[in-house]
Amino acid sequence: MYETEEKQETIILVAVSTDGENDIEESLDELEELVNTAGAVVVGRITQNLEHRNSATYIGTGKVQELKELIQDVDADAIVCDDELSPAQYKNLEDELNVKIMDRTLVILDIFAKRAKTAEGKIQVELAQLRYRSTRLIGMANLSRQGGGIGTRGPGEKKLEVDRRLIRNRISQLKQEIQEMENHRQVMRAKRQNNLLPVVAIVGYTNAGKSTLLNTLTDAKVLEEDKLFATLDPTTRNYKLPDGQEVLLTDTVGFIRKLPHHLIDAFRSTLEEAKYSDIILHVVDCSNPSMDKNIHTVYQTLDILEVKNKIIITVFNKQDKLEEKPVLRDLRADYVVNAAIKKNVGLDEINSVLEQVLESLRVLIERVYDYADAGKIGLIRKYGQLIHEEYKEDGIYVKAYVPKQMLEKL
Repeated sequence: MYETEEKQETIILVAVSTDGENDIEESLDELEELVNTAGAVVVGRITQNLEHRNSATYIGTGKVQELKELIQDVDADAIVCDDELSPAQYKNLEDELNVKIMDRTLVILDIFAKRAKTAEGKIQVELAQLRYRSTRLIGMANLSRQGGGIGTRGPGEKKLEVDRRLIRNRISQLKQEIQEMENHRQVMRAKRQNNLLPVVAIVGYTNAGKSTLLNTLTDAKVLEEDKLFATLDPTTRNYKLPDGQEVLLTDTVGFIRKLPHHLIDAFRSTLEEAKYSDIILHVVDCSNPSMDKNIHTVYQTLDILEVKNKIIITVFNKQDKLEEKPVLRDLRADYVVNAAIKKNVGLDEINSVLEQVLESLRVLIERVYDYADAGKIGLIRKYGQLIHEEYKEDGIYVKAYVPKQMLEKL
């Protein structure tokens, strides 16, 4: 009987802790989850405390020898370093160890290549891969070997054997395509703004429950999976709140610690959905031991994207996984909701806070419209909240809450 299943790559994780960092194991736990998501299995770990990472081999020479012995002992196919490697570090480690060398960035790029479904997503992934690999052609000879595995997936895989000039041309072409898509996205955003529906961007650390929230509220049928970066392409859906107000809900790419700059640059147009929103709905996995660090990473990424002056609602999700119920705080949030979205716990509170926030973004008007302007009352019904309407001899008396940006049209 022939084996049909592809053998999983076996990986050793390598990390350096500098300045007395004490979260090295947490970071490696996350890296292991990334490796598993990419389809490989971790068979060992090596860590080292150094004042600074070795510029030649990432870890010290003694650790390189220790790593070499561990590779032989567990018959590992590759190593993955927790930080982005320089071209020299790639080449020197490969010369010393004679196995495939990878870093956190390459694993994330590989997952993105696997997850991208739309044309825009695939182009963004390819651009990020090419930018990453263009500076590492010499040091990444190992990735052109036969056999596949992590780092060899996706549209950029054949570019390693192509010279830098061709890669530069391809990068230029992709940047032009992304610019055209960004122009299209800007047009869509402008239409949304003309539409006057408030936009709520759902953000959060990867695997916090963003897609689950979008699916639960809108039946969007976005993939939900207990894996990092289960969804990559943003999804926007109309959502009618219980009091009749409507919003646009937009799911965004999950954030992660040490998110590569190649990805932030390539995915800027999709990540920036948060920048053009009216409200940020920040979903947090409160059962994750690294919750505080994950919250910090989300805000750090929003700062990089220059997302400012937004009303923030933080949803502490997965409360059902907590044995104790501590008081959870987010100092940058305007509102906080406790929830277990998969158990439908906290949804009423999320709706209530959204309704409250929308009211704060609206102004109260009281006026009488001529019967010839009755169409404006249709706009109020669609985009505002009609409190009272009365037909009088001199016109139609209206009392309503309307979006501030709608006043000119009324």
